[in-house]
Amino acid sequence: MDTATKSLENDHMYILRLIDVMEQMVLTVSTEMKHIEMVVNLIQNYADGFHHAREENLLFPLLLEKGFSKEQGPLSVMLHDHEQGRKFVKGMVAEIDNIKRGDVSAITELYENMQGYIDLLRLHIAKENSVLFHMADNVLTPEEQKALLRRFADFEDANHKNGHLERFITGIEGLEAIYGVLS
Repeated sequence: MDTATKSLENDHMYILRLIDVMEQMVLTVSTEMKHIEMVVNLIQNYADGFHHAREENLLFPLLLEKGFSKEQGPLSVMLHDHEQGRKFVKGMVAEIDNIKRGDVSAITELYENMQGYIDLLRLHIAKENSVLFHMADNVLTPEEQKALLRRFADFEDANHKNGHLERFITGIEGLEAIYGVLS
């Protein structure tokens, strides 16, 4: 990757692929709990635990140093979106538990949370790719981009060793094959 923002955009490609799988699951009303739990795991560990963590812990603080505001503007919107996404995932987890306890009506709420997450993340990613990352590229020097990329690599080494990221990608690809989603 040339820049830290390009690295984050690369993550977005995989997250959008996962979202496409989720949409197919919603459209077909899949009740395969193993697959639904796999989607939730990928969201929690890849989209949030890896991607959003790099944004919130590494990129956003650097942008704050560059004069961005946490209370208004693009960073505020992105952080709000991250929290809203976590609420949808929390709802998914709760409804999975309800389904496992025998409440078949919980499938409706599960898919409402999934659809909410799908809609939110598509818009969120579009805003980051077309607005926030361009703004970041305009204020970060090439040296700062390189340093941020090194910090991304250090974060990956510290938190996602032993092929974790590759397993996330393989998981997304496996779900794409099952649900007939072309990447």
